[in-house]
Amino acid sequence: MILARVCGTVVATRCTDGVPAARYLLANPTDQHGAAKSGAIIALDTVGAGIDELVLVAQGSSARQTAVSDKKAIDAVIIGIVDLVEETGTVTYRK
Repeated sequence: MILARVCGTVVATRCTDGVPAARYLLANPTDQHGAAKSGAIIALDTVGAGIDELVLVAQGSSARQTAVSDKKAIDAVIIGIVDLVEETGTVTYRK
């Protein structure tokens, strides 16, 4: 899984993925403190994430393990909204 911060939405007028009412978000991978790393991911939103939220993203074959993305051409799925990150007893991120 990847920690990422939602930074925008992606709109496609035509899609062949077969996902009804699909909502795609643009997310930047982050470290455990919420600091941005390079690159961006376009991910199917399955949890109702919003702009600037820290999220969990599953990629590859794991992304196709949800009821919405099963057997679809989906490479990344937002599967959770992060409330807290704790590292060795220290809270590094809190929503």
